[in-house]
Amino acid sequence: MMCTVCGCSAGETRVEGKEHSHDHDHDHPHDHHHDHAHSHTHSHEPQPVFKPVSGNHHYGLGPARAHAPGLSQTRMVQIEQDILGKNNTYAHDNRRWLAEQGIFALNLVSSPGSGKTSLLVRTLTDLKNELKLSVIEGDQETAQDAERIRATGCAAIQINTGKGCHLDAHMVGHALESLKPHAASILFIENVGNLVCPAAFDLGEAYKVAILSVTEGEDKPIKYPDMFHAANLLLLNKIDLLPYLQFDVEKCIAYARRVNPSIQVLQVSATTGEGMQDWYQWLRMNQQLRLLGHPTVQTKAELRA
Repeated sequence: MMCTVCGCSAGETRVEGKEHSHDHDHDHPHDHHHDHAHSHTHSHEPQPVFKPVSGNHHYGLGPARAHAPGLSQTRMVQIEQDILGKNNTYAHDNRRWLAEQGIFALNLVSSPGSGKTSLLVRTLTDLKNELKLSVIEGDQETAQDAERIRATGCAAIQINTGKGCHLDAHMVGHALESLKPHAASILFIENVGNLVCPAAFDLGEAYKVAILSVTEGEDKPIKYPDMFHAANLLLLNKIDLLPYLQFDVEKCIAYARRVNPSIQVLQVSATTGEGMQDWYQWLRMNQQLRLLGHPTVQTKAELRA
């Protein structure tokens, strides 16, 4: 992933309009493990340009599966390991805290325009009187989507990533501190619209849910395999538009299962409501499975005793 090499989100993040700084004390659901020292040793390892027989250039065939001018494949792998290692530490802390609270967290991922926010607004509207629900909203700029969420009556907090192309576990930890979601609730984390970088970053969620609209083309799962490989559930959205499109549903599902044989697929329309009850039942069932035997009425101290 390019963003694990270039560090594109550094210094740009704002939680609900406030720039994030490391120069203050935190009361996080996770511990902090900061190490801002970097090694800038450069290798003169040659940069390969991959040219398969077809004549197409493919820059994802080396050990780093990416290319950055001036960086060797070895150095890129080292940088990625450092970035993802730190992220995974934060993700572990988030996951532990969420488990202690009995919170079922979902990481919603998609490309821009998939209808992710519209699907989320309908979900919140239909289920808010039945379940405790809250949202962490991720976008590069504006709080428009968080405002749409709050208009349903559900709590939401906006993360703006600036030039960053994805949320990471450290951002989510800060958002959890501000949002304070209810115990035994469902937390939706709506990631930045991007089918590439969010695949690499664990946020501490229980599952990744990929949303793909039928207006995007059935080949997206094999064009962006990392995302669909990482997802546990695929919501095929905007199926009300199928009569007006040349979209092969069966081929799309076959492609998704080629990269992830265990992925579940639900066909939905956030506009008409078709298939949404299947999605709601999936939410209910999986939340109950997560809470099965969970002592949600106990305090943190009792849980750790």
